[in-house]
Amino acid sequence: MRKIFTLSLLAISLWSYGQQNEPLLDGLDQEIETLMKSYNAVGLSISVVKNNQIVYSKGFGYRDLEKNLPVNENTIFPIASSSKAFTASLLGLLDFEDKISLKDKPSLYIPKLEFYNSEMDNLITIEDLLSHKSGIGEINGTLVLFPERSKLEVIKKLKYIKPEGKPKDSWIYSNMGYTIAGTIVEEVTGESWEENLNNNIFNPLEMSNSYTDLKSMKMTNNFSYGYGLVKGEVKKVLYEEYQNYKPAGGIRSSAKDLVNWMIAWLNEGKFKEKQVLPTDFVRNATTIHNIRPNKNEESVFLFGDGFGWRMESQDGNYKVYHGGNTSGFSSLVLTYPFEKLGVTVLTNQTNSILPYIIGDIIKNRMLDLPKTDLKDYPVIVSDIYVPSEIKQGLNSEKKPTHNLSSFIGKYENKGYGTIEVDLKDGNLYAIYPSYKFFLEHLHYNVFVMKPLKNVSDLFNPEFAINFRTNNNGEISSLTINLQSEPVEFIRKSKE
Repeated sequence: MRKIFTLSLLAISLWSYGQQNEPLLDGLDQEIETLMKSYNAVGLSISVVKNNQIVYSKGFGYRDLEKNLPVNENTIFPIASSSKAFTASLLGLLDFEDKISLKDKPSLYIPKLEFYNSEMDNLITIEDLLSHKSGIGEINGTLVLFPERSKLEVIKKLKYIKPEGKPKDSWIYSNMGYTIAGTIVEEVTGESWEENLNNNIFNPLEMSNSYTDLKSMKMTNNFSYGYGLVKGEVKKVLYEEYQNYKPAGGIRSSAKDLVNWMIAWLNEGKFKEKQVLPTDFVRNATTIHNIRPNKNEESVFLFGDGFGWRMESQDGNYKVYHGGNTSGFSSLVLTYPFEKLGVTVLTNQTNSILPYIIGDIIKNRMLDLPKTDLKDYPVIVSDIYVPSEIKQGLNSEKKPTHNLSSFIGKYENKGYGTIEVDLKDGNLYAIYPSYKFFLEHLHYNVFVMKPLKNVSDLFNPEFAINFRTNNNGEISSLTINLQSEPVEFIRKSKE
């Protein structure tokens, strides 16, 4: 489905219940509509809280472009990595109850957990997982391409996966770190991450419109589809499933529900006079535990990560925030603790900085700071991945060193999983647990993976596969650039 988004589609906006009138936000509607036109955005939802009161809550555009169904403040969006602070909070609650210590090693609660080397085993703590200083790295390939039946099955792979950095001496964003964190919650409580989230956070905060799976979200009558841009044209995309790494980004929520979440964090864990989150944890989680690389912005300093949150001071204003980007959606949960200000922006546009632009506009208005002219804000939204055309046949000038039948087999890496290479009708295919790829010949023993069915635009799956030979000249392994260094899959002997 392709459709150019026009200004007429941006005119829909709905107010929420009982909010206060905020003169500082007069004219904000028109600015948002102008930005949405510039971004060719389909829909978004916003909530603003100040001093524990909702001062603005509104939806713009559409949650379903084909059916012209509007967005409002209750529309459910995947919030992706904005979920991480929820997982961190579950561990904070367990720490408060003396069931764990955030300074403990993860293996104390997951006995079968082993990292790649003894240095990691001896140094990594739960705090390191939450602040991205474990050194594990992204390693999203094993989570996305090789999903497992349970989180514990994912954990078993860790001793075979090389780290991307030094523990306690690096900043490398890690969904795997939060997958481990969610597993600790399950092992300590004997209940699923989802049950813990519902019982300890969603219910006490009255977040009745928040979910941890697509099925439940789709059973409501007010959820958003995801969209992206391809050369300026709007295209509907698939949801990211999250499989066994939900603790890193699997929450689906609404701007109205996230008001209560922001209020709790702006009040040292209290919501409606009830202590939902431990005060000491809230303070600890919003303290910088890991300095992040310099953003090269003159006005930004104190730039780092806490537990599920990012902190920075910009132009004298201290902010605590976390964004999220997933297939079809971009989000931002933004707070200014000293000013008791919170802003949530949820959009159904992938790879977009629009939530950050809107967050900055609202901050300038609410804190009575100098405004930036709309035309001076950058328009940054990356095109989604679109599979390139499959080219059959071999590169006649740089042919493979072996007959194609010699490449058939199963190739294994214990940190990832098994890839089966098959030959059909003169072409090679790579078969993963959830995907099948055509192997398009590039040159010699290098082939490029081309998806045979629609995949989410989460990442470009067109990896190059390089087949290698042993000393006997036989095809013995393949490598793929799933990490900073190529990951090798060893060919299994025929059974």
